[in-house]
Amino acid sequence: MSSGFKAVVAGVITFIIGLVLWRFTGDVETPVVTLTKLGVVLMALGGLEVVYGLYKSVVGSK
Repeated sequence: MSSGFKAVVAGVITFIIGLVLWRFTGDVETPVVTLTKLGVVLMALGGLEVVYGLYKSVVGSK
């Protein structure tokens, strides 16, 4: 299993967790951070990690 593939899988999992937080935690109150905003941040990081993994897979194979 290549490191690029691992990064893509980790990015997809991070994105899905962020999507769940963003979609289903609107009514949950926490004292420090809003879970919906945390979900958006996790979705962005997951998307970036997927792009990085795809880049690493393409460039690493050359």
